[in-house]
Amino acid sequence: MTLILYGHPFSSYTQKVLIALYENATPFEFRLLEPDQTGNWAEWLRRWPMRKFPLLVDGETQVVETSIIIEYLGLNHPGPVDLLPQDPRAALPVRFMDRVFDLHVMNAAQYAVDGALGINGIAKDDGMKTAAEKLTRAYGWLEAELQGREWATGADFTMADCAAAPALFYADWVHEIGAEYPNLRAYRSRLLARPSFARAVDEARRYRHYFPLGAPDRD
Repeated sequence: MTLILYGHPFSSYTQKVLIALYENATPFEFRLLEPDQTGNWAEWLRRWPMRKFPLLVDGETQVVETSIIIEYLGLNHPGPVDLLPQDPRAALPVRFMDRVFDLHVMNAAQYAVDGALGINGIAKDDGMKTAAEKLTRAYGWLEAELQGREWATGADFTMADCAAAPALFYADWVHEIGAEYPNLRAYRSRLLARPSFARAVDEARRYRHYFPLGAPDRD
């Protein structure tokens, strides 16, 4: 039975799962959650009333939360790219960096987006200030952490890089990764050149007008 993924191409967390699917050329059906796709919306909300996407459906099984989805894919639909080491000790750094990019980069950038949209009680100026402060701390730590690494945890592309790609992509739009962070800038460039993420970026390009702060003319 074909996997089904509910989400939106411009969503950072949808992109995180798309990268994992594209890395292993895993067959799936994408169900777009756009306003005119009323059937997809209704089915998604019926299945997951928490109103968060993406949602993966595999026959009678449904899986939410991006890191769990990627681990589920590795266990049930493995491919040539092992995105999480099978050795539990080797998997811990991958899980850690995955959390860093989700919690301290992507979620930090979200403050600015929420402020621009006027949601979650965040004013625009406050959202931008908070995002800049949090991202500056994250950038400084990542600059040192990534020294000498090709990917987030070393030589292999993993789930942590699936998280890093959209997180750094959008974070740079919110609070640009400056020249004082050469390791981080180079890492972001490598992610953009990775075919799986390049595909996700291209598929989302038509939706850039959705970005409430105005998408910069780059990438």
